[in-house]
Amino acid sequence: MAVEKTPEFLAAIESSRKLLAKPTDDELLMLYALFKQGMQDPPFESAPAPGTFDFKGKYKYNKWKSIVDDNISPEEAQTRYVDLIEKLKAKYGYDESKEPEQVGK
Repeated sequence: MAVEKTPEFLAAIESSRKLLAKPTDDELLMLYALFKQGMQDPPFESAPAPGTFDFKGKYKYNKWKSIVDDNISPEEAQTRYVDLIEKLKAKYGYDESKEPEQVGK
């Protein structure tokens, strides 16, 4: 089921890549869970569970599961993601002109 992504959510996704410092692991986990719930691509029910030795994947999956278990809708997850990004921008600094780092390269 496709979920409409708000312009604020899409802008926050871009803003997350322009923070001046890396958030804490707990903050990153919350961002991940809210992002996954907000995007619904795939929905949690269709997402594959991480492998036995994929400890990082398990942390991420379990955090997303906690969001689902709290009955947070995709729309609410998008709102919370935007709010969290705004708090992180104030905490870590933000540079609109920063070139986002290439992930996985």
